[in-house]
Amino acid sequence: MKPIMSLLLAGSVSAIAVAWAQMPAADHADQSLTVDEIVAKNAAARGGDDAWRKVQAMMWAGHVDSANAPTPSVPFVLALKRPSSTRFELTAMNQHVLRMFDGKAGWKIRPSSDGMPDVQAYSPSEVRYASEEQVIDGPLLDHAAKGIAVSLEGNEMIDDRKTYRLLVTLPSGAHRHVWVDAQSFLDVKYDREAPNLLTGKPVTVEVSYRDYHDVDGLKLPYTIESGVVGAPKKDKLVIDRVSINPPLNDNMFVKPVIAGRRGSVTVGVEGAPPTRSAFRQMP
Repeated sequence: MKPIMSLLLAGSVSAIAVAWAQMPAADHADQSLTVDEIVAKNAAARGGDDAWRKVQAMMWAGHVDSANAPTPSVPFVLALKRPSSTRFELTAMNQHVLRMFDGKAGWKIRPSSDGMPDVQAYSPSEVRYASEEQVIDGPLLDHAAKGIAVSLEGNEMIDDRKTYRLLVTLPSGAHRHVWVDAQSFLDVKYDREAPNLLTGKPVTVEVSYRDYHDVDGLKLPYTIESGVVGAPKKDKLVIDRVSINPPLNDNMFVKPVIAGRRGSVTVGVEGAPPTRSAFRQMP
């Protein structure tokens, strides 16, 4: 289970140590559109600013296709709640693995050799990365109100399609890139730093978005490929179902109380999260 636990749940999906790869230089920017116009067209293509602002929670159910997984098509469920709470659960070979973040602290829960769940707190770097992610609507929507700066670096061809390459600077000073299709104005690709579980050093992860579907008026990608820049293989998340604004209790994002287990974090948070059966009720 170690490959699936450490690689699929690291947020980067593939956390294999690789050398840093240089990103291809972008062409000079198309001056026909300003960065504000590109951001506005991106929001409209995804369903509109107002529609996204009404989304307070989401649940995704699907499967992971990965060369690192012990079995093909590993089922997963991802729960998201504003402002930055996440819960990612997957099942492989009848074993469950969880990662959860409540906006301030996070926990990794996985099977141990004695059969009891092993609970570990997020490292400081994992907390920092999780805190910086815009889990519901991404970094472009209302970016100024979030303290995020966006600039246009230029144009770049991706899969024979022209894209706008945007530089995103987070309040912490960290940088991201977002590629927006020049015709559909939907997100094509995103990159970010993520902690490498093998070396402890950050790596750059690329996330590609494909197969957009309409879900309650919002455009969402149903195929998400992710991997470390320069790695020969990418891992794929295939979305089967999406629920908008499901009733999510805050307790599902906090450290659960596990009888008979005292791990590396203090046990005693009130309100254990729901079991996996609760996720199966997802519409």
